[in-house]
Amino acid sequence: MDFDKIIELLAYTLPAIVTGGVAYYFFSMHTKNEEGRRRYLIHKEAQKNALPLRLQAFERLVLFLERINPAKILIRLTPHSSDKHEYEEYLVSQIEIEYEHNLSQQIYISSESWDIVTTAKNATIQMIRKAASDGAIASAQDLRETILRNLFDKQTPSSAAIAQLKSEVSDLWN
Repeated sequence: MDFDKIIELLAYTLPAIVTGGVAYYFFSMHTKNEEGRRRYLIHKEAQKNALPLRLQAFERLVLFLERINPAKILIRLTPHSSDKHEYEEYLVSQIEIEYEHNLSQQIYISSESWDIVTTAKNATIQMIRKAASDGAIASAQDLRETILRNLFDKQTPSSAAIAQLKSEVSDLWN
């Protein structure tokens, strides 16, 4: 008689356990699906809000690169005296100030693009320092003319960096 009661008990509990397991499985699948949907919607909303900030960062960095373009910075910043070393330091310090002003923009662009921006800044400084180290250059005005003359032959570091930034912006739309 005890054996019949055990079988009767299993006959009632086994379907309940199976039904409970199936219900648990479907409920957990539904919960995971809803969580994934919510994450997708939050991510989509975050991207929608971040896109204007990213575009603004690209704009600021292109402006920075335009401002440190040797042809433009030499026109904008005239020498205060005829000392070429003083003018060299003045140009370099202005480039560094502009760079520091835009440091926070790196969080909105790829590390590759930020490295290119930094390389453009360093190449521009190196171009100025190299021209200033020429012993034939005696004054700040001669330094300006030499740097501008050197630009006729080659592309500025800024223009290469701007091309990279434009490429990354176009990738945002794809």
